[in-house]
Amino acid sequence: MLGLFTAMSFENFIFVLVMCFIASAVDAIAGGGGLISLPAMISTGLPIHLVMGTHKFSSVCSSIGSSLKFFTSGKTNLEVLKYLIGLNICGAAFGVFVLTQINDAFLEPLIIILLVFMFFYMLFNKGIGVEDNYKGKTKKNMMQGALMATLIGFYNGFFGPGTGSFLTFAFIKIYGMDFINSSGNSKILNLTGNIASLAMFIYFKKVNYPYAIAIGIVMFLGAQIGAKIAIAKGAKFIKPFFLVITAITAAKMIITKFM
Repeated sequence: MLGLFTAMSFENFIFVLVMCFIASAVDAIAGGGGLISLPAMISTGLPIHLVMGTHKFSSVCSSIGSSLKFFTSGKTNLEVLKYLIGLNICGAAFGVFVLTQINDAFLEPLIIILLVFMFFYMLFNKGIGVEDNYKGKTKKNMMQGALMATLIGFYNGFFGPGTGSFLTFAFIKIYGMDFINSSGNSKILNLTGNIASLAMFIYFKKVNYPYAIAIGIVMFLGAQIGAKIAIAKGAKFIKPFFLVITAITAAKMIITKFM
């Protein structure tokens, strides 16, 4: 396994640190940080499966940073989350298993379509996510939430970038939450999926620990700052930020896939 400082120059290492710090702050606000951090980590020259595992380790650190801030600020709903976490963990673990067995190229067009749909849906439904309309658990929203937690968990383990955006959108659409509470709940669910995914990557020996720990510390700090900004600014700030990140994520994937 390549060591951290033999895998890249010092200048490249500093570049990756800066980009991953920015990525974790962005992700804490609106999701989509993987669009920044994953390409930066790919630039290290590590094999792609090793990059995915190492990136997942750092993502866990980022998720912890943002989750703590949202949780201590009272922006999470454990009444809902306790029914979703187990399914999310199972989906994420299975996603990593499938990733290690097959090529992920077939999934990219589907993800692009979903991102474009999500962008225009949120754009033209101007009131959605601005006010918190959560009325409590129902049989319908818990069944929809269970399916969402499993499928997005699988996607998180299998591919990753955009998971936070998908989760935020799902909590808004299924439960009627605003962006602040949706972001807080999505961070907790994203964290559990990341931990399950990381456990699988560790099992398959796909983590470069020196690299992962160094980047993870930086991403933890960035996530704390991003979450603090999101909570202070409110839902009206997060929504346009969310739309921009979603559009950039979709555009980046389209360019990478077809151009």
